[in-house]
Amino acid sequence: MSPVQKPAPAATLSDWLRYLESIHATAIDMGLERVREVADRLGLALSGVKFVVGGTNGKGSTCAMLEAILLAAGYKVGLYTSPHLIDFNERARVNGQIATDEALIEQFQAVEAARGDTSLTYFEFTTLAILRLFSQSRLDAVVLEVGLGGRLDAVNIVDADCSIVTSVDLDHMDWLGDTREKIGFEKAHIYRSGKPAICSDPSPPQSLLDHAAAIGADLWLFSRDFNYSGDRQQWAYGGREQRRSALAYPALRGANQLLNASAALAALESVRELLPVPQQAVRMGLLQASLPGRFQILPGQPAVILDVAHNPHAAAVLAQNLDNMGFHPYTHAVFGMLNDKDLAGVVAKLGSRVDHWYCAGLPGPRGASGEDLARQVGQALPAAPAGGENPSVQAYADPAAAFAAARERAAENDRIVVFGSFLTVASVLQALGRKA
Repeated sequence: MSPVQKPAPAATLSDWLRYLESIHATAIDMGLERVREVADRLGLALSGVKFVVGGTNGKGSTCAMLEAILLAAGYKVGLYTSPHLIDFNERARVNGQIATDEALIEQFQAVEAARGDTSLTYFEFTTLAILRLFSQSRLDAVVLEVGLGGRLDAVNIVDADCSIVTSVDLDHMDWLGDTREKIGFEKAHIYRSGKPAICSDPSPPQSLLDHAAAIGADLWLFSRDFNYSGDRQQWAYGGREQRRSALAYPALRGANQLLNASAALAALESVRELLPVPQQAVRMGLLQASLPGRFQILPGQPAVILDVAHNPHAAAVLAQNLDNMGFHPYTHAVFGMLNDKDLAGVVAKLGSRVDHWYCAGLPGPRGASGEDLARQVGQALPAAPAGGENPSVQAYADPAAAFAAARERAAENDRIVVFGSFLTVASVLQALGRKA
């Protein structure tokens, strides 16, 4: 992409984002040297307790719960997540409020002035801008979600007071490696010497354990250092020295949310001398945490479920959550997926649960047409059992068209599952006139 002209003083946020997409030769360029150099020129210094959250799946939910609990405890909190669903502004929240266009443009201008001839990717540039916004906001705590991996992700220029790795599974293998051990090594590099290092993956890779030991991190492992238990009414967290009982289930739905919640509570226990959190704040925060697109069930009939699941691990969790919903005569899947993802692995986890596939084309160089996607889904679906019926598979230009077709065909007691990519969920949300 050829560079777009540098934004004028009156440029809009959209103008800036178009410019930032054009200024580096590649969208992803792993490494910290360039981003650290510009951070030094900006004099970035974050106040408050810094949480860095990485992992294949679950990191967005863990971030949302940390933010909600800390806000309920009365702290001033900054939250950085990516990617966004509809508006870029969703990536930055200060005290629970999404950053305004004006606030972001001011930071973009500062980063542009500081970078000089140093080339930055869109993600690196915007990360620096949001970190600078947080540095000027007098925060008590900052929660930062890692974009890709950990070791070479721009967020890793921040020395965390507490780091969390939620899960390690196969995704972004072109960048992070093709085994859990290689990916675990990359993610473990958000840990810091002498600082709490939380891992909520029930079976962490040895590479993660070895790196934590090598740097002398204070490693907290699920089932060894913290755990949870529960019944139909409530659940309890148990940590090294702290127990929190009689907790309501998180507002975020899904089978893995107690695992994510326990990671958040372990992180808070590990820094309790810096950020004490009363029990009532935990209760309120868990009930108030929200995260669009993570097993989000929209009101009305037929049931519409939105989930950004885009790798086999996330698809397995989605399948479990669908199984827990109770009986629906037919399941309609509005499915759009980027072409560098493990489509066969995702379809294998969900194939037997879907009766009708509506395959949607996605834009951009990593997108595929609906026809290509439908062909791949047809090849990946397991053969129907003897006497059984194969699912229908149809192609559509985009997720909005696929969703419209699913709505037309679905009966009142059926369910429609929209999944496969952030782009897919965002497109349907926009078609419904909803904000993220």
